[in-house]
Amino acid sequence: MSQKAARRRGLNHSQPGRGGWGGKDRAPSPFLPQRSERPWEAGFDSMARRALKLASWTGVALASSGVYLYGSKYLDPSDFGVVRVGRAVTTTVVICYDYLTSLRSVPFGSEEYVQLKSQVHLRSAERLRELCCANRGTFIKVGQHLGALDYLLPEEYTSTLKVLHSQAPQSSMQEVKKVIREDLGKEISDLFLSFEDTPLGAASLAQVHKAVLHDGTTVAVKVQHPKVQSQSSKDILLMEVLLLAVKQLFPDFEFMWLVDEAKKNLPLELDFLKEGKNAEKVAQMLKRFDFLKVPRIYWELSTRRVLLMEFVEGGQVNDRAYMHRNRIDVNEVSRNLGKMYSEMIFVNGFVHCDPHPGNVLVRKHPGSGKAEIILLDHGLYQVLSEEFRLDYCRLWQSLIKADMKGLQKYSRRLGAGDLYPLFACVLTARSWNSVNKGIGRSPVTASEDVEIRNNAAAYLPQISQLLNSVPRQMLLLLKTNDLLRGIETALHTRASASSFLNMSRCCVRALATHKKNKTRSFFRRNQISLSEALSLWQIDLHELFLKAKGSWLGNCIIVLLSWLSPAPF
Repeated sequence: MSQKAARRRGLNHSQPGRGGWGGKDRAPSPFLPQRSERPWEAGFDSMARRALKLASWTGVALASSGVYLYGSKYLDPSDFGVVRVGRAVTTTVVICYDYLTSLRSVPFGSEEYVQLKSQVHLRSAERLRELCCANRGTFIKVGQHLGALDYLLPEEYTSTLKVLHSQAPQSSMQEVKKVIREDLGKEISDLFLSFEDTPLGAASLAQVHKAVLHDGTTVAVKVQHPKVQSQSSKDILLMEVLLLAVKQLFPDFEFMWLVDEAKKNLPLELDFLKEGKNAEKVAQMLKRFDFLKVPRIYWELSTRRVLLMEFVEGGQVNDRAYMHRNRIDVNEVSRNLGKMYSEMIFVNGFVHCDPHPGNVLVRKHPGSGKAEIILLDHGLYQVLSEEFRLDYCRLWQSLIKADMKGLQKYSRRLGAGDLYPLFACVLTARSWNSVNKGIGRSPVTASEDVEIRNNAAAYLPQISQLLNSVPRQMLLLLKTNDLLRGIETALHTRASASSFLNMSRCCVRALATHKKNKTRSFFRRNQISLSEALSLWQIDLHELFLKAKGSWLGNCIIVLLSWLSPAPF
């Protein structure tokens, strides 16, 4: 983007210290300089003209879609009728109308405008949640995805949609029996000694029941909702049409990335055999971590719609009260979760991308008594290309070291372009000032966190632009980052120094391995290994210093040294 175009968007990259990131000309911002114009700055008269154009355009699109579906194998009036489509269209129209009319007579930037905008966000989020619950399946899955984007979307949306993780509709027992009968060829009584009718949990695509095999083994049975396979492609098509329609009214808001992701990921999540293979792959990949438990898969009783797993109990990873009752160290759990995900992202490039609390459990190991993390639901993984993974490693190293040149270089390589400051803030959920100082050097404050959440709406057009420009691999990583941050916030371990140290170790190892694989020189390989060992030793030394500094004995030593030496320690 040219500087002239950047100025039209309210961005000033040429002079970061003067008015660009909060100087004399404007108040500081947690992300970027405040936009002076509304997202619909062209005026409401223009919006009215677009609305008329939209009415005819949408009619043609929906009619064309109806003709196409009617003449194809996708049409099934029982699950894709006028009621289902009507809900989605009506909800979309009502939300658009609310935004267009509620704010038109209020001065932009005024206190009244901010309050009114928050009310419109909340009403719209509640309508969207009701639509997801009514249409189920893919709609709930997409709603859950949006609810996980804590630092990308307004707080009214994320807090309202987050409940979809625990309020997904259940299939009836008759439907569960039908799926098992069709896929395994037998009745439940022939396969299991007992089978609990009430599911342990229900999600957007499936639900899990506790059962006992005839040999006495307790298992968890994951059964796909019966209509979700046939509805998914139609739901995605409907969402695509509606998002294209909304874009006619609000050109700045680009959410087609959401549809693209659903198109790519839903077929993978609906194949439970693929999920079982993912589970075995990650268990093998992370076998060196004795704190990780991945339930065993029973392949003889698993199909594309039914998955039989070892039954493992535990408390949700964000449940501090459960950990306190069971004397589980919260900080140890947070550290281990960070180690596990740093290994997946930076070293292996094979990432579990749905770590919401229902999919990550904790317990005391029955034998050792140590804290154990149980990783469930392996349907959604992101495979990172080597080029992307290495650039991502270098980007995080730059963020941790506050290397602004490296930050700009690798952000651009990852598709952020001139929006690299916003990209850094989105990636870390920190303000630009904190990024400049070094995210590992300044702790997250409550005021900074609130400010970032509250200002997410002001940068929604730029965030939409950013999400459309970065590689598709980045989208699930951003979702994963937000879910992990949510867990850390619940455990009160957000942005601890240990998490950055674990990331640094993995980045050092990943980059060293890449360099060694590229050279055939014995001398060069040993040189790289020595440099790697030295870097890891420095990280270990720094961690030891932080532990000593945080202990009672360490504080006494520091006070003594400060007293003995005139120079500050």
